[in-house]
Amino acid sequence: MLKQNLQQKLLQKLSPQQIQFIKLLQVPTVSLDARIKEELEENPALEDLSLANMNEPLEQYPDKDPDESNYENEEGGENTDEFNIDDYLQEDNVNDYGSKYDQNGDDEEDRKEIPFAVQSSFYENLQQQLDLIPLSDKDFQIGQQIIGSLDDDGYLRRSITSLIDDLAFSQNVFAEEEEVEEMLKVIQGFEPAGVGARDLQECLLIQLRKKDASNPVIQKAIRIVEHYLEEFTRKHYDKLERVLGVTSEELRDAVNEILKLNPKPGDSSEVSTKQMQVIPDFHIANNDGVLVLTLNAQNAPELRVSRSYQEMFEHYDKASQKDKKLKEAVQFVKQKLDSAKWFIDAIKQRQQTLLKTMNAIMHYQYDYFLTGDERNLRPMILKDIADKIGMDISTVSRVANSKYVQTEFGTFLLKSFFSEAIQTESGEEVSNKEVKKILEECIGKEDKRHPLADEKLAEILKEKGYNIARRTVAKYREAMNIPVARLRKEL
Repeated sequence: MLKQNLQQKLLQKLSPQQIQFIKLLQVPTVSLDARIKEELEENPALEDLSLANMNEPLEQYPDKDPDESNYENEEGGENTDEFNIDDYLQEDNVNDYGSKYDQNGDDEEDRKEIPFAVQSSFYENLQQQLDLIPLSDKDFQIGQQIIGSLDDDGYLRRSITSLIDDLAFSQNVFAEEEEVEEMLKVIQGFEPAGVGARDLQECLLIQLRKKDASNPVIQKAIRIVEHYLEEFTRKHYDKLERVLGVTSEELRDAVNEILKLNPKPGDSSEVSTKQMQVIPDFHIANNDGVLVLTLNAQNAPELRVSRSYQEMFEHYDKASQKDKKLKEAVQFVKQKLDSAKWFIDAIKQRQQTLLKTMNAIMHYQYDYFLTGDERNLRPMILKDIADKIGMDISTVSRVANSKYVQTEFGTFLLKSFFSEAIQTESGEEVSNKEVKKILEECIGKEDKRHPLADEKLAEILKEKGYNIARRTVAKYREAMNIPVARLRKEL
């Protein structure tokens, strides 16, 4: 039996302009150029003035200050089907748009990509060593296959059987398991020491066996890695002293020898360029006790609506008769012009939202940005800044999670300035960042032969006026990537 009923639902739908703004807000400075290039390629009605013919007389294109537009509605403007040719002929934004936010002294050199030093890569270095060894063609091909199969950290995680299959299918080379094993031993003799290992134990043993085998310390280190690696990693030093029959001093020497080894030999020969380069979105300068905030110039591209598309639109709009094809052309041009206008407006709105948010954070944490001392960080949550600038918490979150600020004492993710409040015994509210700093100092000063347990750390904090439970201490310690007391122990 069918039933009909009436329901009311409250739905919030975002317009294409609002979605575009949200996506642009999350884009970090380092990726903004790529996003703009993508839009320029997709929309011929959008132009980048840095690429356009700058010999054109700029007086023909009236400027418009981006501040004249109302951006109080952070999620974008209204969408309407009505359009007027004047809406497009007054939107060039040549001077103020590109230069208004370029206040931090960035010049054209700052906009260029940072060059990297020319150096041999990890794989090229191994290939060069392989080239110096007299080998048969088959062994050379096996060696190349092994080198190409290594991970970035220098380990070989593919099985010998898989390597044999790779050689057969890709190079038509049919190798036996013993032949591949033999070439692997050759490559394990290359520099950096430890390369070609199949696990951590093999990696450490390769490095130790390259040292003076007659040295008793090296002999003990090899024995520990070969037979008692788990006890070593868990720092069960008492057990190691018993099973090896050594004194604390002898064990310490052997352990120190192991700690000198490189667990990731592939990372030792080159700086990884895979990590995204951090480019600060903001700069804060201390001008005799007065903080000055500026937005990175790369966040202010010089974009405008294409003049040729504007003229095309004007020509179509003035046509006395419009057939079906002409109407379709007008709609196409209008769509591209609208898209260009929306993108430029979204970029402007992104700039203003970034500045508004960072300015509120800077004034909220003014003492911290003057000194760089984490003890001066005030408790601050997303809602504090959202209320201050009259925007949604989600907007502040998008800025805080993806933007960096450069200060006189380092470059930081905005998210790092937010923290929960903790009440001291005197009733004063302090940031949990302050507590973490004190906790870090206590662990830094501890006797590493008898490191402080979480219970003892909680007692020390309580003596300083911070009434914090042991589990909270453990949570803060883990957040700072500090291991438990047993793993901090040293001989």
